[in-house]
Amino acid sequence: MRLFESCYDMALRWAKHRHATKYLSGLSFSESVFFPIPPDVMLAPMALSQPEKAWRLAFITTLASILGGVAGYCLGYFAFDAWLAPIIAEWGYDDKIAKAMEWFETYGVWVVFLAGFSPIPYKIFTVSAGFLQMALLPFLLASAIGRGARFFLVAGLMRWGGAAMEQKLRQYVEIIGWSVVVLAILAYLLLR
Repeated sequence: MRLFESCYDMALRWAKHRHATKYLSGLSFSESVFFPIPPDVMLAPMALSQPEKAWRLAFITTLASILGGVAGYCLGYFAFDAWLAPIIAEWGYDDKIAKAMEWFETYGVWVVFLAGFSPIPYKIFTVSAGFLQMALLPFLLASAIGRGARFFLVAGLMRWGGAAMEQKLRQYVEIIGWSVVVLAILAYLLLR
């Protein structure tokens, strides 16, 4: 079953859409607050299909993500008890928020940098930073450095790899896609 190759081709076509940059901004913003899909899945094909715009796309992704992080921070700061806590409890994510708070106590601002750069869900830490009333300036700096490093790395790899990278991705996209599905299922089974 060749599911991921057609998805890959579709992502490359969409990356050239005239509104793709706006969609990338919206995805980056929303992923920092609530959306589960990371902007890398849109940034990578856009930077690959338009390497001359890779740095601009990375900047747009970073800026929108930081603004989304501020929105998540504000949600945590102003609406955690009244609005978010009941949703988190209903969805069974109390333990994840407790773990995030534990990490904040242990690592401080470094956890925001780590969440910004790594695949750890950044949105959990934007909301937690607001709820824990972390100082806004260190939060912004850690977010800018972590998110910027991640998105500029993705854009740079796509720009540097060019056509050769596109061919390698096309060659292995099915293996990569199905591996991610299997890992997600295993992670779900182990963590539930």
